[in-house]
Amino acid sequence: MNESSDSPSEPVPADTAAESTTTETPDTLGIGLVTVADDRTLESDAAGQVLAETFTEAGHEVAMREHVGREHDTVQSIVSRMVDRGDVDVVITAGATSIEPDDITIEAVQPLIEKSLTTFSELFTHLSYEAHGSRVVGARTVGGVTDETLIFGLPGNADAAELAATEILVPECPHLVELARDGAGSDDIEETDPESAESPATGPDGTAEANGGEDV
Repeated sequence: MNESSDSPSEPVPADTAAESTTTETPDTLGIGLVTVADDRTLESDAAGQVLAETFTEAGHEVAMREHVGREHDTVQSIVSRMVDRGDVDVVITAGATSIEPDDITIEAVQPLIEKSLTTFSELFTHLSYEAHGSRVVGARTVGGVTDETLIFGLPGNADAAELAATEILVPECPHLVELARDGAGSDDIEETDPESAESPATGPDGTAEANGGEDV
């Protein structure tokens, strides 16, 4: 009887383990910022500055910030380098995303993306239309994930960058990073809940059958 009275203390470590797996959302993200423009410098880059300020005010860290010209290979190379860094969780480019001949950011970044986040562009377009009207038709964006790192391409306009950061990226990036890293593992943990694990045992025990019915 003493053993059975002690048994309720055993689930505590299991609960603790289950709780730890559901709180994997990172508190602090490492942000890589790339401004793509020929007519600005890092010091005069309003879009990059507002992105840096918005993320740092939210408790995240800018691990790397660069300014490059509108050259396809250069943009692709620096984004790839940021993805390879161990301290960068989110890479954000700003600039060269419209339809001018030298707007090459989308074309440079898209091949690096393994899984696209198409809803990001749809949501940004919706928010931009509400703020700026039909001129948003000339703005292109891109979002996706590769090697567990998020990648977003934004317009170089400071207002557009701030809109994307405050309304979408800052609120959602921690959750998206968690999903990109081990989201499938979290689903598996839910499916192997201690109670549901007993349900497949189809023995003559009536209680086990009742549990199975509840899980179904």
